[in-house]
Amino acid sequence: MRTVVFDLDGTLADTSGDLIASANACFEGLGLGRVLDPVTDALTAFAGGRAMLRLGFGRLGGAWTEADVDAQYPLLLRAYGDAIDVHTTLYPGAVAAVEALRRAGFATAICTNKPEGLAVDLCAKLRISGLFDALIGADTLPQRKPDPAPYFEAVARAKGNVARSILIGDTITDRDTARAAGVPIVLVGFGPEGGGVERLAPDAVLAHFDELPGMAARLMPL
Repeated sequence: MRTVVFDLDGTLADTSGDLIASANACFEGLGLGRVLDPVTDALTAFAGGRAMLRLGFGRLGGAWTEADVDAQYPLLLRAYGDAIDVHTTLYPGAVAAVEALRRAGFATAICTNKPEGLAVDLCAKLRISGLFDALIGADTLPQRKPDPAPYFEAVARAKGNVARSILIGDTITDRDTARAAGVPIVLVGFGPEGGGVERLAPDAVLAHFDELPGMAARLMPL
């Protein structure tokens, strides 16, 4: 079965506002105020919790180490889990595109570096859980993206065939995952980086989700 695998943060949904808020909760807890900006730092938000913490500590200019990042990371996850969908929205056309793919006979899955429990919770709150045949998170397997193992597992659980699958993502991590898996990579052009994702040399750039069903059919012909 042809399978379309999606990243979650920055691909299906703009989660940057809630991710930045969770990092700022850590800095506020340290008495440092809101260090990160939900708009200008949105791209870093999609690089993960530790990336946000490193950016914030670096911006403050004081002495810090990875131990400081490690200490704050569980607090960040807790803050995020407590307010996971305050600002988060699905990108326009995402639901309609996934529904169209499924009507056309594609299997669909999520492969994300968000911890599985948080990903499951967010999908439930966004009411998209039923649109996917499988969900693999950062801690579902010992490996995480860009290792291809989570991608392979997502396709397998969706009862698909890796040789007839594609990955839809938004970052270099997704690009590297697809290259390691030997599958086409489509990067979205409507995230914080916009058309700048062209620099990553994807197989295609998705300007709007309306384009996805036709694009998937071209990249995975019958």
